[in-house]
Amino acid sequence: MRRPALLIAAAHSGAGKTTVALALALALRERGRSVQAFKTGPDYLDPAHLAAATGRPVYNLDGYFLDEAGLGWLYRSRSAGASFALVEGAMGLFDGKDPRGREGSSAQVARLLGLPVVLVVDAGAMAGSIAALARGFRDHDPGLDLAGVVANRVAGPGHAAILREALAAVGIPLLGTLPQDPALALPERHLGLVPPEEADLPREALRRAARGLDLAALLAAAGRARGPRRAAPPYDPDRRYPGARIAYARDRAFFFYYPEVLEALAELGAELVPFSPLADPAPPEAGLVWLGGGYPELFAPELARNRTMRRAVRRHPGAIYAECGGYLYLARGLVYEGLCHPMVGLVPGVAEVADRPVLGYREVEALRPTRIFAPGERVRGHEFHHARLPPSRTPLWRLSGGGLEGHTDGRVHASFVHLYPLSNPRVLYAMLEASGGSLAGGRA
Repeated sequence: MRRPALLIAAAHSGAGKTTVALALALALRERGRSVQAFKTGPDYLDPAHLAAATGRPVYNLDGYFLDEAGLGWLYRSRSAGASFALVEGAMGLFDGKDPRGREGSSAQVARLLGLPVVLVVDAGAMAGSIAALARGFRDHDPGLDLAGVVANRVAGPGHAAILREALAAVGIPLLGTLPQDPALALPERHLGLVPPEEADLPREALRRAARGLDLAALLAAAGRARGPRRAAPPYDPDRRYPGARIAYARDRAFFFYYPEVLEALAELGAELVPFSPLADPAPPEAGLVWLGGGYPELFAPELARNRTMRRAVRRHPGAIYAECGGYLYLARGLVYEGLCHPMVGLVPGVAEVADRPVLGYREVEALRPTRIFAPGERVRGHEFHHARLPPSRTPLWRLSGGGLEGHTDGRVHASFVHLYPLSNPRVLYAMLEASGGSLAGGRA
């Protein structure tokens, strides 16, 4: 079945992709459409807002993490049952792991999944130049289907008329305009948007913005979507690991998880039990405790006050896997706003918030045997953080570009790298075994 679909891209970050995607998702949903949203690239925050708008989980599509068949499987399986698929791009359309945008870019996802592209342009200080910009994006990769442009921060009808005429001269339709409306701004902090649990969607402003979208033209363009040519899961869905139990931190301080990874673990037999390092006295009984990323620095005093939780995590007998925010929580202390707050103490050193961010794709190689990783095991992921810790004497990873990262003692696995276990299903299976699961039937 060919499903109407669009990929919302932009010339650069901050042009208004998320605003357009949210406005379109709300408009379609209020007209009776079931919208399945996706986000390209490694991102946890934009998907949370898209999930609030669509009422469905939002999944990440990344051509660096998954091959064409894996992308096709994720897109096809998660959009089943929806009447419209909406993909929000990341950064600029051709921004990715390499300068030409061949890997890890929104353009790669659009190309592999056969998705028409809507280019969002910040036209607040632009008139006829919009045509040159849009034509450049169209002609840069003739293999992409550039459906048209949505112009953001448009001053009024006169401005919109100039933009429409300029684009028409190069054969590119204007598919809508969004106004210069401060009410559309979504609050941000150092890692991106503030999650919707802390800042509600500006639904009325988004409804007003949606009136400037040409829904008929957008739906017609979406009807050109071809869908993926290949689709196959990156892991064996017939494997089962009875007995696997994973306790994972989920509250205001820790919530960075890929839903497709959690769903894969559950499909393969894991019982996933959430807990709160902020509010609970101890993690649930489980073979593996998973401390995902988030904002522990913003809740450092509360995390420090929960001594029973910190003690319980420190004494947990099973495997502990922590990434980014979870890594900070396992440190001896966490400095925030000039004060050092005691943390769990399983990672040597004190964590501090840094002035400059560290970000980028990573491929890592395990350095030593642990409860999850065999030496030499490789898996892909990404880093994005404003924090630092002193180097460990027993690092967990060797980075493919050089350097060592993280900390391990065989039981504790802690690192700034957010792994994408679907990029290497052996890691997925090893997490299940470390959580107490045994492969049913003993198959290799």
